[in-house]
Amino acid sequence: MREILYGRHAVLEALRAERRQAFRLVLVDTIRETGPIEAIRDLAAGRGVPIQRVPRRELDALGDVNHQGVALEASEYPYGTVDQMLAEARQQGAPPFLLLLDLIQDPQNLGSLLRTADAVGVHGVVVQRRRAVGVTPAVSHASAGAVEHLAVAQVTNLVDAMESLKERDVWVVGLEAASGAQWYNQADLTGGLALVVGSEGEGLRRLVLERCDFVVQLPMLGQVSSLNAAVAGSIVLYEALRQRRLAARAA
Repeated sequence: MREILYGRHAVLEALRAERRQAFRLVLVDTIRETGPIEAIRDLAAGRGVPIQRVPRRELDALGDVNHQGVALEASEYPYGTVDQMLAEARQQGAPPFLLLLDLIQDPQNLGSLLRTADAVGVHGVVVQRRRAVGVTPAVSHASAGAVEHLAVAQVTNLVDAMESLKERDVWVVGLEAASGAQWYNQADLTGGLALVVGSEGEGLRRLVLERCDFVVQLPMLGQVSSLNAAVAGSIVLYEALRQRRLAARAA
């Protein structure tokens, strides 16, 4: 199967990562081939990817998307496995650091979380195959291409994946304003960690919440009861990074 990636960052990072097969680069014929566009063109040429220059209306036909004058016809996103993520952690000599997403359905939220996950150095992201958004071109665009460098696994059942991680000495930590939840900056996030972030409207499902080893929450002092899933997840991911860097320095 093939799909069309669009936007300068998504296309550039897909070409840089070399994880997808690239079939055709499409540029608007009036675009200035400098800066990022020049880099995209040179990467494509270096890989022998055909380059086609077309009128803007042809890329506008992709729909209501911000294509920025560039698109790439490429193979589908190459999903990985949880085992590969854990192996990568072992190779780095670091405790596993994973992000688990419980039925995130908004491509913008997923893209934002994937961008943060790449920035903080997680070993991988786990999503459920059904009832959740996967890595689509819209998600790659929203992640500014970060997902092209990131390991993402699709699993049939997120709860089963959580139990498997717990059996391998990975602490599964839910993010939810639930009874008994710790403040996010007071919990120990330094060891093997799988942070679970819930969906935009419902948060963590009951069974997912019950399977967590413990739960953390963010202080909410205003009139709204919760933050956007991507914002909340990003805050806790950066707190985990802060703690883990301090622990590594102290070791």
